[in-house]
Amino acid sequence: MVRAKVVSHPFSYKVKKQANPVNLESWAKQQLTNPGQHDQVMFIQGGPGRGKSVFCRMFADWVRQHLHPIWTPILIRLRDIHAFEENIENTLSASVQADFAKKDGWLTDPNTRFLFLLDGFDELRMQGRTTGGIEDFLKKVGYYQENCQRNPQLGHRFLVTGRELALQGIVTPRNLERVQIALMDKTLQQQWFSNWGNLVGQDKATGFKKFLQAQHCPERVKELAQEPLLLYLLAAMHRDGKLTDQMFEGTSSINAKILIYQTALDWVLTKQRPEDLNFELTEQQTDDLRRILTEAGLCVTQAGGEWASMTMIEERLKGDDGARELLEKAQKRIGENPLRNALAAFYLRPASGSVVKEGAVEFVHKSFGEFLCALRLKESLEEWTEPRKKGRGFTINHDQLAEEIYDLLGYGRLTPEIVDYLMALLDTSDDFRPVELFERLEDFYLCWCNGEFIDILDETTLPQKTGQKLRKHGVELGQRQVDIAAGLNTMILLLELNRYAEKKNELKDKIDFHPCGKPDTEGFDRQRLLRMISYSNSVEFDNFLITIRRFLRQADLSGANLSWAYLSGADLSGADVSWAYLSWANLSGADLSGADLRSADLSWADLSGADLRSAHLPSADLSGADLRSAGLREANLSGADLREANLRSADLHEANLENIFWDEDTKWANVRGLETAINVPEALKNYLTSS
Repeated sequence: MVRAKVVSHPFSYKVKKQANPVNLESWAKQQLTNPGQHDQVMFIQGGPGRGKSVFCRMFADWVRQHLHPIWTPILIRLRDIHAFEENIENTLSASVQADFAKKDGWLTDPNTRFLFLLDGFDELRMQGRTTGGIEDFLKKVGYYQENCQRNPQLGHRFLVTGRELALQGIVTPRNLERVQIALMDKTLQQQWFSNWGNLVGQDKATGFKKFLQAQHCPERVKELAQEPLLLYLLAAMHRDGKLTDQMFEGTSSINAKILIYQTALDWVLTKQRPEDLNFELTEQQTDDLRRILTEAGLCVTQAGGEWASMTMIEERLKGDDGARELLEKAQKRIGENPLRNALAAFYLRPASGSVVKEGAVEFVHKSFGEFLCALRLKESLEEWTEPRKKGRGFTINHDQLAEEIYDLLGYGRLTPEIVDYLMALLDTSDDFRPVELFERLEDFYLCWCNGEFIDILDETTLPQKTGQKLRKHGVELGQRQVDIAAGLNTMILLLELNRYAEKKNELKDKIDFHPCGKPDTEGFDRQRLLRMISYSNSVEFDNFLITIRRFLRQADLSGANLSWAYLSGADLSGADVSWAYLSWANLSGADLSGADLRSADLSWADLSGADLRSAHLPSADLSGADLRSAGLREANLSGADLREANLRSADLHEANLENIFWDEDTKWANVRGLETAINVPEALKNYLTSS
């Protein structure tokens, strides 16, 4: 049994903060069989490893067994859709690889109703996965669902799954019924323990249960055990004697998760090898096998996060003598290419949705692939700062570094999950040299901003070389897209290093990243970031926002010119935006909580629905700004200019309004919390009382 919590109801834009859990299977059955809810799109969201895809498969099979032919389930993995038609019916026809879907009228047969289970909303293989494109697809599903309710010849239903982060910054259809898969509670865990006992024996299952319930078991482990995938890995580790309570003492959540994945990786490398590699391996050969898996993780990520071609993995391994020798040794045993068989045992399987003819693989659990990708990136980031044995400098020179950055980062986007794993892995590494890494990446970033890697006329550019290499393996990226990806992913690493240094007293003065350069210095260019935003958006309208918005928290943007910038939904919490120019910028729904906006120019900016709790806004220019439904609780607005601003339904609980500027065009309708606000001008009190 899986439990979920209702996040939001159809035709309501309010997200429920607290909700009682429901049985997910019962909820889905009730949604499907209740005619009054047939205009609603069922949306199941949840984090990685929560069981979304497994539920889709199980529920589709239950419908097939118990409700067919009343309902005919069709399971579609959205990652397998390679072309999206303007008409949703044509997209469905192309996705259902069966003869009946090729006939005209298959969707209008009054005697047949389909339940379309669209699994993996966050893995849509749209061109660039733009917010607008994804939003448009979801709107089409919502509109078609309403048509199915109105048209008796249709009557079909849609169930969509995906990670909740995929919905950030998206206006969802009004008829979306969203539930979120809840963490496993004790009742569900007890059922799981019972099933685990049937597999490994009740004694071992009981022993694992007692381990989790013991007082000395770290709370972090108990929390992670509420996630299905991690519960299984913990159970397997305990079964093999690899799990102790001392392992997790003093670890953070991400570090505990990494420890579990690393132990699981060691487990499959030493205990769960396929027959093709079932010979005595030296420690060096085990490391070679680990390298094969990390390269597979990188390739899958570079190819879009779903699958990667075998030839892509093989090509990346050509330069690794150890990995090549290991595979050659296995080849002598089985007489064929061993890579495909070797990968099959390590949480990978053939990719059914791939268009690559020579074969492709995908990770059974996407989160495990992201962890392996982070391991691969860690290796390179450490090598980039390895000092030369003789003389000054590094073993990898400036030109080699640029080539490797494009090779590793010149694709798509680094995900928050990969970045979290990467920074935690680096933090515990003896070979992590943060200052040197920061300086080298910043140098690359500045060269990239100046167009030095793409504006080369007398030779093939690095973006072009990388794009050509990726295209051979089914990854269609032009050299502009590669160049933009390399630059933005490097910016993400710089932002993360800057955040990392803020927590280390010995690094604060040595690592200080300003995307526009430090104000009042020769290298300061207030227009730089705005130019990079425009350049990044030249391939996709909101490319910069999609790539960077989750990494801007605590960023130093002081003095930057971001007028007219599109930053809707960006995470700028704790950022320094003092003295910045943000007039006419779109910051709707952005998280600016705790941000420093002193003397910032926010005139006519769209801040509707923005979170400005505890933000510092003294002397900020908010004239004409749209602050409808903005959260300004405990914000410091002393001396701010609010003339012609729209504060309808804004939250001003305990906000400081000392010496604010306002006029008769400032809109205060339905403003909340003014009675608890501090230093409210008497003239404003009298005006609101009389109006």
